Amino acid sequence: MIIIKTDQEIEMMRRAGKKLARLLDALLPEIVKEGVNGERIEKYVLEYMEKEDAIPTFKGYNGYKYAINFSVNEEVVHGFPLRSKVLKNGDIVSVDCGLTYKGYIADSARTYIIGQVSEREKELVEATKESLYMGIKKAVVGNTIGDIGYEVQTYIESKGFSVIREYVGHGVGRKLHEDPQIPNYGRQGRGPKIRKNMTLAIEPMVSMGSYEVDILEDGWTAVTRDRSKAAHFEHTIAVTENGPEILTQL
Repeated sequence: MIIIKTDQEIEMMRRAGKKLARLLDALLPEIVKEGVNGERIEKYVLEYMEKEDAIPTFKGYNGYKYAINFSVNEEVVHGFPLRSKVLKNGDIVSVDCGLTYKGYIADSARTYIIGQVSEREKELVEATKESLYMGIKKAVVGNTIGDIGYEVQTYIESKGFSVIREYVGHGVGRKLHEDPQIPNYGRQGRGPKIRKNMTLAIEPMVSMGSYEVDILEDGWTAVTRDRSKAAHFEHTIAVTENGPEILTQL
């Protein structure tokens, strides 16, 4: 069942979103650098959440142990922020994080470039980010969920990259995963109609090669089957009568 939020609920999600945006866009870019390990970034995120009177949504969710997904290079999503994962020149790393504030959740992800990467890898990151904003533009009253996925897929494939099929966006609110599912592929006019005051997490995950994934032995980390690099961007949005409002940006 799709949960339509009240204006007051969206305001609470807006507050959560601003806190998460500050973390991902203002603070982490100063820390997610060459030589830093995943454990240090996890610790920083936990300290920030405590200071902001917020709860790390992911920690304990379905048995997941950490506040963030820390996915490096061929890791698509759900990578662990481990001490052994030290960032090096040429890496690309995705940080996906959920923040709960006064019972309401914001969910967002960024991909960071570490040092020097190839032009094609830069294109991967830029195209993934751009596809997110293109998908968000389709989240308007009267469109369908399929319109979002179609827009993302068409753009990404025009750039010669692949949209990951296995993981999708979703509704979000008091729960991390609400209806509807929002694939990053699809057909125009298909799926549920988009209505005012729906709140959605739109999150393209894109690979340089195959869209197929494998799960590592830890039972969580998803990697591209061909081990090509992947990127991931995500925003939580609210559908308003004036169009989509991004809740997880500064």
